[in-house]
Amino acid sequence: MTTVALSHRLADRGIDRQLLLLVPATVFVVALFIYPFAYGMSVSLQPAQGGTFAAYQAFFTDAYQRDTITTTLAIALPAALLNVLASVPIAYRMRGRFRGKRLLTTILVVPITLGTVLTAEGLLNFLGPAGWVNRLLTTIGLIDTPLRLTNNYTGVFLSLVITGFPFAFLLVLSYLSGIDPSLERAAATLGAGWRQRFLRITLPLLAPGLATTFCLTFVLAFSVFPSAILVGDPSGSTRVISIAAYEAAYVRYDYAGASAAAIIMGAVELLVISVVLGLRALLYTGSTAGGKG
Repeated sequence: MTTVALSHRLADRGIDRQLLLLVPATVFVVALFIYPFAYGMSVSLQPAQGGTFAAYQAFFTDAYQRDTITTTLAIALPAALLNVLASVPIAYRMRGRFRGKRLLTTILVVPITLGTVLTAEGLLNFLGPAGWVNRLLTTIGLIDTPLRLTNNYTGVFLSLVITGFPFAFLLVLSYLSGIDPSLERAAATLGAGWRQRFLRITLPLLAPGLATTFCLTFVLAFSVFPSAILVGDPSGSTRVISIAAYEAAYVRYDYAGASAAAIIMGAVELLVISVVLGLRALLYTGSTAGGKG
């Protein structure tokens, strides 16, 4: 009776009782996302010395800390873009049925199960100064001295591509699978080649999914930490913002500075995501207006 009475009361007030199903999800989001964010924000505004915004001021006035933003963007943006662009042709070819599809899909997805640490160890064994690649190139006489492919920008970039590509590939493949293949078949009957069908039908329908895939892949790459240390140069060319936050918290025990770095990190991610989603909305509006015209 209590549940029925509550339902009637909500209905009398114009409230859909099905909205109650959102309560568990709301509690989950508040507990695991909003509260930690609010707590981190409050800690960043309570530095041991200086005013309320002293931690943020110290971050932006110190070039060694401030430059971590551009360093992280210089690694994450190209890695995310390459993962998305590389996944499109492969997912486009694999959306149909053919022999060996499951095996090939498994091979492409395996790197996502390895984790960043195991991937970094593999890169050191393959691409390090004494790795297989350098030994092979030296043996056949192509190089005299080993190539420096790890403990620098290249090592971190390759690590992010290896670990991020399966994620982007699965997302793009799912978006492509949701596009009705009869649209391309109808265009083919009208004489459109595969290039025209892809550029004028598939790609416009896939564009929103590509934007979402890029955002998620970018966030994954922007939070790089193990790769930047294991196969990068954590005190130089690959000193990313997550390392700055870690050093502030566990080396200097400056929790306000660490929280400020984490908040800045989240703000940069939100800014990039907002730009990408804004461009997606603009392109969608333009294509809709063009179609009506």
